[in-house]
Amino acid sequence: MNNRKIEALQKALQTHRRHLLKHNVYQSLETLEDLKVFMEHHVFAVWDFMSLLKALQAELTCVTLPWVPKGSPITRRLINEIVLEEETDVDQQGNPISHFELYLRAMAEAGADVGRIRQLIQNLEEGKSVDSALDQAQVHVSVKYFVRNTFRIINSGQTHAVAAAFTFGREDLIPDMFRHLIADLSERFPGKLDTFIYYLDRHVQLDEEVHTPLALQMVSELCGEDEDKWQEALEVAQACIEQRIELWNGIRSLLMVDC
Repeated sequence: MNNRKIEALQKALQTHRRHLLKHNVYQSLETLEDLKVFMEHHVFAVWDFMSLLKALQAELTCVTLPWVPKGSPITRRLINEIVLEEETDVDQQGNPISHFELYLRAMAEAGADVGRIRQLIQNLEEGKSVDSALDQAQVHVSVKYFVRNTFRIINSGQTHAVAAAFTFGREDLIPDMFRHLIADLSERFPGKLDTFIYYLDRHVQLDEEVHTPLALQMVSELCGEDEDKWQEALEVAQACIEQRIELWNGIRSLLMVDC
């Protein structure tokens, strides 16, 4: 792995990360109702993450028939290891479950409304486009822009850009971001957020210890010695963090309305 390039990219993202991690949305989650609002909007980021991951798997491994070896065995293994745990991790009882489905379970446990996210999934299952599915699900504008940014990157056809969004907009960012959410949730809301806390804890552990190192290596493999690709990776990563800040702004504005 090109540690020098990775460290330079991470350093260039420090200001963006700092703005996100100091966002006042974390301090705004004072009541269970506040957390429900947060979950009802954040779930769309949980969902579209899987499309980022699957876009990488489609580009870096062979998912068509007949099978032929595709790309680097190193990147194939990297992405397949991440897919295994994101798409088929385990719940508190050790049963296989995707992180998205685990999040839906956490929402139900907390009493959050899963109507819009389920409407989105239904729309997609009926063959509607992502844009149309978002419109018909009547999601908040900040959610719409966030998801559309994700799919703009996916549809760019630039695998290194998708990897940068996945790595620096999600995996390398999530542990610090989720630590701001966990705090004292179990004490404040006993029995209401057990699955949500498990979800957050699981992500901090997996992303920090396993997924981020793998994802960083993947970006390094894909960018190689191409300076243009490293610059594009930086620009995509910055845009993804900025879009996350806008998503948090949207949630914060809804919490303020409910005050």
